[in-house]
Amino acid sequence: MAVEEPKYTVLEKTPPFELRSYSPMILAEVQVEGDLDEASSQGFRLIAAYIFGQNQPSEKISMTAPVVVEERAVKGAAIAMTAPVNIESYAGKWTVSFVMPAEYSMESLPKPLNSKVQLRQIPAVKRAVLSFSGFYNENKVAERTLELEEWMKTKNLQAASIPKFARYNPPWTLPFMRRNEIMIDVRD
Repeated sequence: MAVEEPKYTVLEKTPPFELRSYSPMILAEVQVEGDLDEASSQGFRLIAAYIFGQNQPSEKISMTAPVVVEERAVKGAAIAMTAPVNIESYAGKWTVSFVMPAEYSMESLPKPLNSKVQLRQIPAVKRAVLSFSGFYNENKVAERTLELEEWMKTKNLQAASIPKFARYNPPWTLPFMRRNEIMIDVRD
């Protein structure tokens, strides 16, 4: 069954790296705490409840991919890029998000009944992306993040965001068929 993904065009490709230009999108997101697995699970459940009908007027929203987990920055705090975990956690605080189907606008999306679920419009953005398969853990995500940052340096690309970790597959997907990505917004 095909699942909608955010719309983008590839500007440059050097496998496993890509520079992409994403269309504007709307996110449903939650703030959660814990390690990468706990936060990912808890955030997924909260947003899944929203898209499966815990909203006003109790409307089901199609599932999309990926599920994105990113560090929750503290206003005014400088966040250093360090290994092994800084990719997704600032003192165990995370943002987990789903991209809403493109058919919706901020006005037409059902309103979340759970106040933890927030809707946010994202403008068009360029992202450096590294794709990889298999299982993930905090160390693997940190290693892949460093690889992406090194590639960005070779292309003179400047980061405009903290790294994001994206998962595209359900948990029962065989490891070699899984698609994971590290994404970093890039300055124009």
